[in-house]
Amino acid sequence: MADVNLSTLSPAKTVDARGSACPGPLLEAKKAIGTVAVGETIELWSGDASTKADLPRWAEKVGHEFLGVLEADGYDRMFVTRGK
Repeated sequence: MADVNLSTLSPAKTVDARGSACPGPLLEAKKAIGTVAVGETIELWSGDASTKADLPRWAEKVGHEFLGVLEADGYDRMFVTRGK
């Protein structure tokens, strides 16, 4: 995980998947990562607790970098940088 201040990060794209249950947020992240350039970051908003575990595993498996999670009011903000 990169040493990045997530609270000041400006993602290239933000995906609001707060109303979606597993595996919806992960599928939204997969779609979104393909729309940004290599090296750019997406931010995923999710209220589904399993996404916090699923997103980092998926990112590592496919060659992206999971930057971390910020807790917001009733949901999590997760950040992934496209690696390939």
